[in-house]
Amino acid sequence: MDLQNIKNIIFDLGGVIINIDYHKSIQELLTYSKTGSAMEFTQKAQSELFDLYETGNSTCEQFRDSLRLEYNLEATDEEIDAAWNAMLLDIPKERIDLLQELGKKYRLFLLSNTNAIHLKKFNEIVAHSFTIPSLDSLFEQTYYSHLVGKRKPDAAIFEQILAENDLDKAETLFIDDSIQHIKSADSLGINTLHLQPPLTINSFFEDVVN
Repeated sequence: MDLQNIKNIIFDLGGVIINIDYHKSIQELLTYSKTGSAMEFTQKAQSELFDLYETGNSTCEQFRDSLRLEYNLEATDEEIDAAWNAMLLDIPKERIDLLQELGKKYRLFLLSNTNAIHLKKFNEIVAHSFTIPSLDSLFEQTYYSHLVGKRKPDAAIFEQILAENDLDKAETLFIDDSIQHIKSADSLGINTLHLQPPLTINSFFEDVVN
């Protein structure tokens, strides 16, 4: 990909900056289920209660209670939060270093489908692992779905970022590991990179920062 005309980069968070394993949360939550009911929360699809939580249309308390009701869980708030956060693995230091370097050359933005429980955990991981004040400090602006009330792959969230920051889509690159999000950005004329293993942001930008 030719990055010569790129001035702005919009990063996804899970699977791009922080390592994610959705299966870990599903398995942890199932240990509290009296019926062993399967739940749908994957990279490509999720059930309605997760969608409501990710768009800020349900509170943490409502989300936990919905999980208890929907999947017949017997668990405390703390146990549910820990299980829900189990999918969040680590942020390799080289990715933080890369973002700091890229920030010297590009306008950086973060766009994440996430929720209040996860956002708190993201920042705990950063605080315990790095010297930066917060995840937000790496970006000019961050867009978390539960705070803005919109989520990928809806075109509206991409259009909001472009408009609010006066970004030319021809000069903007969006990086995500979910193909449905990539297709949405593509349809708007934004440059895209579908990040799939073994490709990482560090290997992709290796020539840019060296």
